[in-house]
Amino acid sequence: MSPSPTAPPSSPPLASGDGGRAPRRFGSLGPVGLVFAGGVSVQFGGALAVTLMPRAGALGVVTLRLLAAALVLLAVCRPRLRGHSRTDWGTVVVFGITMGAMNGLFYEAVARIPLGAAVTLEVLGPLSLSVLASRRAVNALWAGLALLGVFLLGGGGFGDLDLPGTAFALGAGAMWAAYIVFSARTGRRFPQADGLALAMAVAAVLFLPLGIAGSGGRLLDPVTIALGSAVALLSSVLPYTLELLALRRLPAPTFAILMSLEPAIAATAGFLILGQTLSLLQTLAVALVIAASMGAVRTQVGR
Repeated sequence: MSPSPTAPPSSPPLASGDGGRAPRRFGSLGPVGLVFAGGVSVQFGGALAVTLMPRAGALGVVTLRLLAAALVLLAVCRPRLRGHSRTDWGTVVVFGITMGAMNGLFYEAVARIPLGAAVTLEVLGPLSLSVLASRRAVNALWAGLALLGVFLLGGGGFGDLDLPGTAFALGAGAMWAAYIVFSARTGRRFPQADGLALAMAVAAVLFLPLGIAGSGGRLLDPVTIALGSAVALLSSVLPYTLELLALRRLPAPTFAILMSLEPAIAATAGFLILGQTLSLLQTLAVALVIAASMGAVRTQVGR
């Protein structure tokens, strides 16, 4: 998951960074390299989060990730709290709620189904938004490819996937689509990444009671805190920074197409870190959803 306050509503969400200066060595990777590195960071961070769940539970992992990411972003961005209208604050609060829901639903999904399958189902949210935004007949083709991919992913009826996990992943996708809309609105109302930092703080505060209820004292374990901070670094802070640098030199549509590869990266991370394997049909399903996502982006760009 790689959100951005500047993402166009016709493409998968673009990640946003700290709005400040980053080490020059990152820039030497080139924009495509930066996007790819950000994607690898996000998905391997997700794989690390799965390994942390036996210690803290899904809700606990989300809480640790949001809290750590919020502290880092607030420290780096130092957003101004004064001078914003009631509408500005309303927008950032809804953005934060959407962010928290997106993360919570996604981590509940990966606790039940393979990481690659969860990300593939989640991508349907931005894909649906792209198709609806374009309103062209050719998008029926992309929608059909995506539905075929989902059908194959579930083994022809979701018999091979946990149904609650599938529902959580689809819910996370819906929140991802909403995230794109509200991140764009927040980006128009707040400078640099100030809105992202404030929204992350809102999400962390709202999710904290759920994390305490679900994990209790396990959240205070030093090892758990360290691992949760690593998840936040890999899944939020580092990719936001890398992708912001990439967006300065890379057209947004090209970025969106590269982001469509997230399910493949997630499947690779799941295999290498978690030993999760996809069947031949499920691998084909991932490829179909990736093709549908790329096609929808290209259609919107052509328009």
